[in-house]
Amino acid sequence: MKQVSFKQVDVFTAERFKGNPVAVVLDADGLSDAQMQQIANWTNLSETTFVVSKTTASADYRVRIFTPASELPFAGHPTIGTAHALLEAGLVRPTAGGLVQECAAGLVRLELSTDEAGRQRIAFELPEPTLLPLEEAEVGELEGILGASILREFRPCLVDVGARWVVAQLSDAQAVAANRPDFERMKRHSNRARATGVVIFGQYADDHAAGVEVRAFAPACGINEDPVCGSGNGAMAAFIRQTGQTQRFGTTFLASQGANVGRSGFIHLGICDDLITVGGQAVTCIDGSIVL
Repeated sequence: MKQVSFKQVDVFTAERFKGNPVAVVLDADGLSDAQMQQIANWTNLSETTFVVSKTTASADYRVRIFTPASELPFAGHPTIGTAHALLEAGLVRPTAGGLVQECAAGLVRLELSTDEAGRQRIAFELPEPTLLPLEEAEVGELEGILGASILREFRPCLVDVGARWVVAQLSDAQAVAANRPDFERMKRHSNRARATGVVIFGQYADDHAAGVEVRAFAPACGINEDPVCGSGNGAMAAFIRQTGQTQRFGTTFLASQGANVGRSGFIHLGICDDLITVGGQAVTCIDGSIVL
């Protein structure tokens, strides 16, 4: 019988049970691929991460990321949650206020800071995105899947940041909150496009704390709706930059996500010409071990 250290971390929140949980196995070197996938399926969270030996001295640690059904090269909230868990356990130490994560998508730089209340915030540099605009017929199909009109002056794109998200902009935040997609059709669509899923977003009025409301759907990965999605928000930020809307949204703004599934997550986004950052807070909900 073997025990491995385990934490469950709520990400993009400072309040337990309001963000997006990720399971983190802190020493996974002895686990096979099949065991990792089995554990990820058992936790039944959108992602479970496994910390394994790094392969380059440039990294502070290496992580593998699994959904209940498959492995991902990169994902946002698992990146922040894993860094939080390792820092809390004293297994890594920041250098010059940051960390470097190794994953299948390459090396990812993370920056540590504190907010006005003295709480730690972790932000990652989004892997360089590639964007492919959808064809007109694909946009029509996506509208049918969502059952909602898309702002066609900003053509939806397949945004690859390691995770591959189809990003579409709706008329406003209220339209995003009201959306009821057809998950079976979306699953088939995502499988054909080799996409992780679909991200929709819409703008709030100026008096709202957040600039946008975001939702992320990934039925092809076994998760109909991801509560608060880092890579999805990063893909949205890349879409905003690509479509020339930074003047409308700003180069730094706050996104909210999770209300439709009983959460209250907040993501801090920064957009520069050559860099996108995605940040937020994290809090541990479970600290213990898994018996194998």
